[in-house]
Amino acid sequence: MLKVPSCSPACNVASIREKALDKQCGRLLPSSLPIRKRDAVVCGSSSSSLPSSDNAPVLTAKPNGWAGGSGRSWADRLRMGSLTADGLSYKEKFIVRCYEVGMNKTATVETIANLLQEVGGNHAQSVGFSTDGFATTPTMRKLHLIWVTARMHIEVYEYPAWGDAVEIETWCQSEGRIGTRRDWILKDYATGVVIGRATSKWVMMNQDTRRLQKVPDDVREEYIVHFPKEPRLAFPEENNGSLKKISKLEDPAQYSRLGLVPRRVDLDMNQHVNNVTYIGWVLESVPQEIMDTHELQTITLDYRQECQHDDLVDSLTSPEIVGDAPLSELAAKNGTQFLHMLRLSLNGLEINRGRTEWRKKPAR
Repeated sequence: MLKVPSCSPACNVASIREKALDKQCGRLLPSSLPIRKRDAVVCGSSSSSLPSSDNAPVLTAKPNGWAGGSGRSWADRLRMGSLTADGLSYKEKFIVRCYEVGMNKTATVETIANLLQEVGGNHAQSVGFSTDGFATTPTMRKLHLIWVTARMHIEVYEYPAWGDAVEIETWCQSEGRIGTRRDWILKDYATGVVIGRATSKWVMMNQDTRRLQKVPDDVREEYIVHFPKEPRLAFPEENNGSLKKISKLEDPAQYSRLGLVPRRVDLDMNQHVNNVTYIGWVLESVPQEIMDTHELQTITLDYRQECQHDDLVDSLTSPEIVGDAPLSELAAKNGTQFLHMLRLSLNGLEINRGRTEWRKKPAR
């Protein structure tokens, strides 16, 4: 994995103004960066604004995110991502940070899922969709419509470590009358090797009634122009894991964690628990001996019901039955797989159904 050099203590505004080139990531920083003081940005020079510099810039109030005459926000200019040449997919580079890794010093699956969500949102913004919702078009905002996750399937072949650089490509296409499909491919930026793939299904919900509905033709016309002309799948293989139906976990479950409480930070801008939080809840009931000796290879989740801030959630896990025998003793001594259920503690209502597959941890 590509390691990005850390900045020395001498790094300061002056060094940034010298157009520091990150040669390993090919990232050229803009020649003038904003010095934020509340809502202020750099737009000139004066000797009195900053006592630490004889030629410090004048700070003048401008709208948040303003980036001068370019018409692009600072986020757009600094983000290491852009549309591909045909405009039908989006690629972005990320550096794994220390707070995104777990005990193995590699990115957690929640980190991977958050990056997928981030690059999807940035893709939507790059084609002009809203920043005040997850890929909402102008017509969606007028009609109070939002996208919600129906299914997520993630496969990780190698987890990036702290400081590694990862490139993620994403694109969208239609998925029936009430939804869309978003796919991703993750690569080690240093080698170009594919280290993961993912796909998801999203359906449309009325934000006021919280009911699903068909995609209006006006909305479809807004986003379909950004879809590949021919179907493109992250998992083109026949009978691939993303297509498998998840069997319902039957009570009593072999492992459980009861009474999980949504935190305020788990809620997203759609006013419900974010889809990534469900991944953590599912893993809470995986037996510790599996966590100690294995790493997650594949996770598939079907989102069946919203979860709100005042709900209590039970996480249930059992080995999946394959053929006539359960894989309860580390099948083939290499890996195992489990079925999962998240349900509301109060009434037993199923809110999420999942499957995970695990492999032996590699020697490090």
